[in-house]
Amino acid sequence: MTDAPMTAQAASTETAGDILSRHLTARAGAFLRALPLAVGEVGARPGAAPAVPAAGTSDLLRAVRRIGGLLHTFGSVFEPTWAQESRTELRWLLNLLALEPGYVRRSARLLGALDALSGTDPDGTGMLAGHTGAPKARALLDRQLTLARTRAHSTALQELRSARLHALADRMTLLVGDVPLLESAGGRASAVLLPQAAAAFATLSATAQQLPLHRAATPYGGDGLRRLGAVPAARGAVDGDSALAADDAPWSRLRILVKRARYALEVCGRPSCELDELDAVLGRQQEAADAAVTAAAAARTPRITPATAYVLGVVHADQRLEVESARYAFGRRWPDLPPGPEGWLDLPPAEGWGHSAAPRAV
Repeated sequence: MTDAPMTAQAASTETAGDILSRHLTARAGAFLRALPLAVGEVGARPGAAPAVPAAGTSDLLRAVRRIGGLLHTFGSVFEPTWAQESRTELRWLLNLLALEPGYVRRSARLLGALDALSGTDPDGTGMLAGHTGAPKARALLDRQLTLARTRAHSTALQELRSARLHALADRMTLLVGDVPLLESAGGRASAVLLPQAAAAFATLSATAQQLPLHRAATPYGGDGLRRLGAVPAARGAVDGDSALAADDAPWSRLRILVKRARYALEVCGRPSCELDELDAVLGRQQEAADAAVTAAAAARTPRITPATAYVLGVVHADQRLEVESARYAFGRRWPDLPPGPEGWLDLPPAEGWGHSAAPRAV
């Protein structure tokens, strides 16, 4: 529920602590409302999560991401030990709840790609149509991902009944009534919060500028598969997996920074439609990269036939081209965005300081 806009006088007298407390209290309340629903949803599933988490789980993940992002970006005004412990526990819960739906999406992506490559449609025949390895490759992927999903489901069931989750819920309950702020939170909102939000955008911008966007300058990015970024020497022997992991790492980091910048804009009451789009593009890039890793791992399964391994190699290459396509889409959007933090934070507030529109679902 969106708060009513503040008057100019109220906006000028509110402190940074007032705004952060209001946001944290709202997100902690959303966390506590969604938690029992999410636990019930996981417990009610017979080991098969939907590709899109149900309402309770979605609401819980949304609250977890925003509380964690707020504690990171504006961490200097919170009690340090409490903030670090809270972020650690929230990250644990986020990873726990996101794992099973992630396997479901990966299965849908890989099996859909294999079906498209091995089937026919009005535009022609897939390059794997009639290939003897396609049915076996599909069965192998389905079996391995179903097993991984089942294990993730069992882990989630066990952890959602643990003392660790109860402790985190207690922490959120206390947060509703008592946010552990430092004395510096008593300053004016614009003087305290805007510099910290600007720092988040500066980090995002610097990270984006270091990406090999020149390599993603064409829509068909096959060149990106032939000339990857350098693998750090500490990684030891250079192989394909290490090279791809090193190439993907800064993009994964960028997605985290985009999310933090989005959440900072929400606290500052600024619009973030462009960052919403970038987040979606980088999410597609991440899922394709993860799917490619899964296909490569399946191709190394002992005692599979060369035909099966070949099909899995084609699926791997298909997903890597999806990665390059998403990076191209990012590169097309990024130069048109404001060049620095001031470009975002000088935007007029959506509804007043600290009163943004209802948070998006991601």
